[in-house]
Formats: sequence, C-alpha cells, structure tokens
Amino acid sequence: MNSFTIDKKHFLLNNEPFRILSGAMHYFRVQPDYWRNRLQKMRIMGLNTMETYVAWNLHEPKPGEYNFDGILNIVDYIRQAADQGLKVIVRPGPYICSEWEFGGFPAWLLKDTGMKCRCAYKPFLEAVDRYFDALLPQLEPLQISKGGPIIAMQIENEYGAYGNDKEYLGYLEKGMRSRGIDVLLFTSDGPTDDMLQAGTLPHILKTANFGSDAKNKFAKLREYQPDGPLMCMEFWNGWFDHWGGKHHVRPPEDTATALDEILSLGASVNFYMFHGGTNFGFLNGSNSLKKFETTITSYDYDTLLDESGDITPKYLACREVIGKYVELPDILLPPVASKLSRAPVELTDYVRLFDVLDLLSDPIRRPAPEPMEMFGQNYGFILYKTEVEGPRPKMPLRIKQLHDRAQVFVDSEPVGVLEREFPEKTIDITVPRRGIQLEILVENMGRVSYGPDMHDRKGITEAVSLDERHLFGWTIYPLPLDDLSLLNFSSKGSKVGPVFFRSKFIINKPADTYFSLEGWTKGVCWINGFNLGRYWKRGPQKTLYVPAPILQEGENEIIVFELHGREHGKVEFHDYPDLG
Repeated sequence: MNSFTIDKKHFLLNNEPFRILSGAMHYFRVQPDYWRNRLQKMRIMGLNTMETYVAWNLHEPKPGEYNFDGILNIVDYIRQAADQGLKVIVRPGPYICSEWEFGGFPAWLLKDTGMKCRCAYKPFLEAVDRYFDALLPQLEPLQISKGGPIIAMQIENEYGAYGNDKEYLGYLEKGMRSRGIDVLLFTSDGPTDDMLQAGTLPHILKTANFGSDAKNKFAKLREYQPDGPLMCMEFWNGWFDHWGGKHHVRPPEDTATALDEILSLGASVNFYMFHGGTNFGFLNGSNSLKKFETTITSYDYDTLLDESGDITPKYLACREVIGKYVELPDILLPPVASKLSRAPVELTDYVRLFDVLDLLSDPIRRPAPEPMEMFGQNYGFILYKTEVEGPRPKMPLRIKQLHDRAQVFVDSEPVGVLEREFPEKTIDITVPRRGIQLEILVENMGRVSYGPDMHDRKGITEAVSLDERHLFGWTIYPLPLDDLSLLNFSSKGSKVGPVFFRSKFIINKPADTYFSLEGWTKGVCWINGFNLGRYWKRGPQKTLYVPAPILQEGENEIIVFELHGREHGKVEFHDYPDLG
C-alpha cells in the first residue's frame, strides 16, 4: 500500500523522505482544454505536486443541486495531474478565500438572516455536511492509500485570520475522516502568534503562508510546532489587484531569492500561484479591511505562468533555483502559444435595460428594499423601483448599507452614482408636482472573500431615504443576467445607459486573444454566451482575456452590457494583455 506520512523532520512518501515542490492552480479558473498543458509546464519546472482549492459555490449553486461537469470536473482534473506524474494536495474548504466570490461559500447561505459562517452554527454545519457528502466520496478513491495521487488535504483555510472556534475545526476534521478521508490533514496560517494560536488544532500539521523572510517565518512556526516537516503552503510569488489600485509586480530575481531561502532550509513549498487564470463571470471576491475593495477580473497574479498560460521570466528564474536542489526533467520548454489579433468589431445592435426588464426578470413587490439573497439570486444586478409623490424641493437621497454600487435614475434618466466605498455620499433629488419614478440599479461587485465582514448580502440591505424619510413600496427586479437569449436588439432608440450592445464577428482560426474596451466605462462582456467578466475604466486592468475554447470557427457573438451607455462602441482584439 502506498503511504504519505511525516516524521520529526520530513514528509515521507512510502517511508522515504519527500520534499513537496508544489504549484497552485485552480481548475475553476482555467478552461478544461488547457489543464493538461498547464500541468505539463508544472512538471517541466521540476515540481512534483499540484495543489488546488475546491469552489463550493460553483459545485452547489442551489441548495442540494450539484455540478461536477466540464470546468467543474475535479476528478478528471486530479487524474490529469496524476498522468503528468504529479501528486495532489486538495484544499476543500469549505472556506477558501482565494480572492473568490464569498471565499467559496454559496450565496444562498445568506438567505438565512441569522447565518453565521465559519463557526459551529448548526445550519451552517448542516450545509457543510451536505457539501462534504457530495464532494468527499469523489475524492476518497483518489487518495494515495487507494493508489491515487492525493497525498494531503487541508482543514478550512487561514482560519486564524478570522476566528477561534476550535469546535468548528474539530467538526470539519471529523467530517472528513468519517467520509473516508485518511490522508494527511493540515492547516495553513500566517506565521504570527494570534493566527497560529487560533487557526489550528494541537494534533494537526501546521504550515505557514508568506512571501519572504523564510528563516524568521519558520522560526515562529517552530514555536508552535517543534517537530515535523516545514512547509510554506502559500509562497506568495505574486499578488492580486483591486479595481482602482495598481497592478502588482514582483521582480523575478526577488522571487527566486526568496524561494532559494525556503529550499535552503530544507523546507517544502507550494507556489501561490503557479498559474492564476481568470475570475470569469461575476466570481471575483472583495476585501473589507480598512476599506471595501473589489478584485479585478484577471487573476494573472504576476506569477509563473501568465493569464494565458505562457511561461514568464519568473518561471525561468524559479526553475533555475529548483534545479539546484532536484534534477529537472529533460523536456524542452514549449513555445509561446500564438494569439489572435484582428480588425475591431463595431457593436451596432443595442437595447436599453429599461426596455427589456420584463424579459429578464419577474418583478417582485416588497414594502422595503431587500437584498438579492432573499430572492434566491447569487450574482449580477438588482433593480429597485418606487414612485415618489411631489412636489418636493431639492433634498438628499441616501442609501443605507449599499452593497455595492448604485446607479440612480429619475424617470429612467441617470442622475448619479453611489458607492459602498463612500457611504456618506448623497444625491440631490427634486420632485415636481407630477411626482417621479425612482429607479436604483445595484451591482454586486463580489462578496467579501477575506476580512471580518464575510456576511456580505448584496443590493440595498437596509433602507432608502429622501431627506431622512424612508421610502416604501418597491418593485424589485432580480437581474442575474445568466441568460440573455431573450433580448430583442435593434439599431435605433436611446443609448443612455445601461445598454446591451451586440455584434457578430468572424474568426477563421480560434486562438487566445484579449478584448480591449478602450472608451467604454463599466460593465460586463459575453462571448457566445460565456461571461468573460467585468471591465472598468478605473483600471488597472484594461483588457479581458478570451481563451480560444470560448471562440468558434466562423461566426461568433459578443454582447457588452455598458452601465453608462455610449454613442459608438467598438471592441478591439489584441494579441497582448494590458493589466496596467
């Protein structure tokens, strides 16, 4: 029988010392057609292990409804890693952070107004049990003890940065063991006193997450774990970006030096990330620490493979370091994949959101605004309408607990934008004698994935007031925008936002490309019904990555939902990214 264990200094594979050289790559951020290519590059670099999170929110989009097909076929993904000679580390959560929407939790948890995640709150644990019942039996036969590649699995994720409920951590451990998980279990936390005290259990292997200064970080870990192998479970060789922030870049030579220090200490390592991929659709997360910040669509992460999977100088620098410690595979590095560049496409067909509301949503009447989770909506937008009697002089409109970004309209004409980042901001409204129709379109910019404010319901979560008086009597339109097939486009009428634009274009030979929406303001883009993600002139990201498998030979369709409208719209095809 194969085994993976530990002694006082080492990981042991079949009782022989084994240094884990691992790379993080998430199946749900990479097109399945590309899995094998990326895994091959992992092996060529000299790595022996692949690590992945599991995204609960994708696998159980509705309570009791599960999906493990296509991009979510984690069993096939793990088997492809084994085909490349890689061992596998799985981090099933239920919380994963990963700058992913709600840290991987399904949004429907928040329909319970008393929900308490990441603790021993019974309804939460019951939901976790159902998730484990669906997931773990698929992973159980893939464990090393059964002849498979999985050598270890994680309990929760960086829990010491959030809470201290040891009953909850123990419940997860027992839940995994009772469902046949017999491989090595571990936790990972920042190497600080508070995190190492709160984030683990006494008998569970502890690993540390950091980007540099390995000697001192491991020294802190040793204070809490005198024996056992050392491992940096998340070696932060790059970083992620927020809208409105800068594009993070870490020099290859700096990364290589930090890696060399880890390996010189005899430790194991997992590159976070090896290949980042993309936050397609509405699945980016947000942070809520000193302020609310939302993650961009790209998860390039300035890491070893770029967003399109090409080898970077950082890959080469780190491969050279690894070659000092292990023999590298005698395999030629693959060439850079060709990219598509072609003439711009004019988006000539369009339709205003207000003209197709009834095609996209069934209206719901409520006395007061409610968040989208109350209507079973996970992602997208939500529109609130109400009538306001007049006359009223100019007075401030306020939205209390706005999550996250609201466009305000009077009689379907834009009057301003309110954002969660600036909760004190108001918009002055004057109501004529005939009264007005007030419309508020709220965008869910991504639920909090890290920080104390995890219970992040979206939409208007409390109240709307005009001159300190609450407004009641609302018609609400949930707009998940998961099916745009009913939209009736034309080539005439108003282009005042929000507007859906559409066009068809021809591709002779599909290849990866990058859409540039220069001149557009903010919105979402679909290709052949696939949601590529958000764009925003705020930056830093200026292009959207389009994987070749999304395109088709011949005719393709592009739809852009531009929140602020525009007179003329075109999309450019670049053979290079612009991440700012």
